[in-house]
Amino acid sequence: MQFHSHELRRTALSLLRGGSRNTDVARQLNVPMGTVGYWKHMDRAKRGECPGAHDPDCSRCDGSPLDERAYSYLLGLYLGDGHISHYSGHRVPNLMITCDDKWPGLMDCAEQAMRRTFPNNQVCRVRKIGCHNIKVYSKHLECLFPQHGPGKKHERRIVLEGWQQEIVDAYPWEFVRGLIHSDGCRVTNWTVRNGKRYEYPRYFFTNKSDDIRRLCTDTLTALGVEWTVLARGSDPFNVSIARKDSVALMDAHIGPKY
Repeated sequence: MQFHSHELRRTALSLLRGGSRNTDVARQLNVPMGTVGYWKHMDRAKRGECPGAHDPDCSRCDGSPLDERAYSYLLGLYLGDGHISHYSGHRVPNLMITCDDKWPGLMDCAEQAMRRTFPNNQVCRVRKIGCHNIKVYSKHLECLFPQHGPGKKHERRIVLEGWQQEIVDAYPWEFVRGLIHSDGCRVTNWTVRNGKRYEYPRYFFTNKSDDIRRLCTDTLTALGVEWTVLARGSDPFNVSIARKDSVALMDAHIGPKY
């Protein structure tokens, strides 16, 4: 067992009380982060600052307000490329959205949507190779995302509940934006006509779930966006938006990832 001097502990507590993060203090003083966390907990307990049981509000359980605009976007992210998991060592499940490091703006949008949807819960970013996982922990995740279940999303039925559909109908562009940001893209296609090369923009949404693609296309249709389905081999995984007017409409509300 490694022992640390009282002076080192006092220095750590001084930094922590000044607002330094546990990781920064551990790195600066070369002390295990678990030790720093324990010192911080004991110091807060001694000063009577430990919080009580965390029981955040839930719009589905007790009618607490829900930021529906943020939720519609987050729902699109979840259906496109998010998942909920509950590790055995954690008290509550987490919702995770994986964002490529090429899209820092997307990370910011995902984190903001999580914070607005779960204002009383902690949101964090976990660094991975080439990407970051944007995560929020809440015991009410399955209340707000009843589509969660065992297995992969494309292997089970995905249907919005009535209250979810009302939110999507109220904020359809946010929903589509979440879908495109997670499992879609804006690309530049090209073709040759009469020996001359022409380039034109196009949007794609790619998902193996027939139900999720249908949610996307139903919402696009309601918004006046024309779309087609392009098969990958024999599988119709790709929703394509290529008509000039529809692409302009998408550009006005979605735009490329950033």
